[in-house]
Amino acid sequence: MPPSLPATINIREPRWDQSTFQGRAKHFFMVTDPRNLLLSGATLEEARRVVEDYRAGTVPPGLTEDQLWRAKYIYDSAFHPDTGEKMLLVGRMSAQVPMNMTITGCMLTFYRTTPAVLFWQWVNQSFNAIVNYTNRSGDAPITPSQLGTAYVSATTGAVVTALGLKSLTKHLPAIIGRYVPFAAVAAANCINIPLMRQRELKLGIPVTDENGNRLGESTAAAQKAIFQVVVSRIGMAAPAMAIPPVIMNMLEKRAFLKRYPYLNAPLQVGLVGFCLVFATPLCCALFPQKSSMAVSSLEPEVQDQIRKKDPWLETVYFNKGL
Repeated sequence: MPPSLPATINIREPRWDQSTFQGRAKHFFMVTDPRNLLLSGATLEEARRVVEDYRAGTVPPGLTEDQLWRAKYIYDSAFHPDTGEKMLLVGRMSAQVPMNMTITGCMLTFYRTTPAVLFWQWVNQSFNAIVNYTNRSGDAPITPSQLGTAYVSATTGAVVTALGLKSLTKHLPAIIGRYVPFAAVAAANCINIPLMRQRELKLGIPVTDENGNRLGESTAAAQKAIFQVVVSRIGMAAPAMAIPPVIMNMLEKRAFLKRYPYLNAPLQVGLVGFCLVFATPLCCALFPQKSSMAVSSLEPEVQDQIRKKDPWLETVYFNKGL
C-alpha cells in the first residue's frame, strides 16, 4: 500500500515558484486551460471537497500529490480565491480564449460599417463587464448601480473611440483601419476595469502578511492591483489584435480569399485564437497573482494599524485580481 500523502503541501499557493515569470506562466497555462470549461459540476464539487478537506488536515486515502495539485487547479479555475463562490462560467479565466477569439475575430472582421462597430464593441464590453466582476479582488460586494455605471461608461468609451478613429482613418491605408478595434479595446480597459472595481478604490482591498493573516484594507494596494490588471489585459489583447490584421491584409490581396471570401471570418477567428492561447497565460503572468507592497507605501492610517499588530513587518500581500 503506498504511503499516505503528507498534510504539509501548501496548496494555498501555486505549484510553481511565483517569484519567476516562468513559474507564473506555468501556473496560468493551467488556470486558463479552456478544457476546464468542459468539466462537470460533480467534478468541480469533488475538487472543492478534496481541496477543502486537505486544507483542514484531512488527507483522503490513496490521494497522490499529482491528484491533489490537479484538484487544486480545477478548484482555482472555477472558484473565487477570496470569496470561495463558484464563478460565472463565461467570466472564468478558462473562458478567455474561446470567448475572446470569437469576439475579437469578429471585431477585426466586421469593422468597416458603423452598425458592426457598435454591435461588436457592445458585445465585447458586455463580456468584459462579466469578466471584471467575476475576477474582482477582495470579498466586498458591488452594487447593481456600480455595475451599471461601469458597464455603460466602458461601452460608451469603446464605441466613441472606435467611431472617432474610424472617421479619422477613412482616407488612410486599409491596414491602419484594422487597428481601430485594438485602440477601442485598450481605451475601454482603462475605463471598464477601474469602474468595475471602484468599490476597491474607495474602501480598499484586503492586505495580509506572508502567512495570509488579514491586516486591514488598503486603497493604495487596490490602485496597484488595478493598474497591473489593466496592463495585463491590454497586453493580452495586443498580439491577437495586432498580428492577424497584418496577415489578413496580405491574404486579402491574394486570389485565394477573393475566390473564397466566406473564409475571411473563420481565418480571422483562428488566427486570433492561436495568439490568445499563448498571450492569455503569458500576460496574466506579467505580475504575481499574490502581489506585494511595502508597508511604507500604504496609507498612513493603514500603516499605523499594521504597526500595532506587527511593528517589524515590512511587506504586505494582496490578491490583485485578474
